[in-house]
Amino acid sequence: MLLLPLITWTDSFSVKVAEIDKQHKKLVEMINTLYDAMKIGKSKDVMGETLNNLILYTETHFRTEEKYFDLYNYPEKETHKAEHKEFIETVTKFKNDFDSGNVTISIEVMNFLRNWLTNHIKGSDKKYTKYFNDHGLR
Repeated sequence: MLLLPLITWTDSFSVKVAEIDKQHKKLVEMINTLYDAMKIGKSKDVMGETLNNLILYTETHFRTEEKYFDLYNYPEKETHKAEHKEFIETVTKFKNDFDSGNVTISIEVMNFLRNWLTNHIKGSDKKYTKYFNDHGLR
């Protein structure tokens, strides 16, 4: 059975920084994997592990961006870091609820992940493209 991805990577996602684009592509892939697991009814254990890996990788990715915010003294770094913190708190709460059996991975959750990632990359992350590129980060 061919499953359509929840998110399809296109150049419109590129922030013109190779390391960050690579990480964003991995996040898209991980969200699509979770979506596929939900659609074909994978076990709670498989979905829980996939969700946990997504959270861990997201934290790694945010550390990468924030390292460059600090290194280059990015002017909007505090606002951007606050967005990262809020996302991690939201997804961690969801993961805890999922682990305790209070919530399942649903299309609403998948839409939240898709919308947040898409809007964050195309909105907040795109704002640093020129700044990082001007500081030699590509």
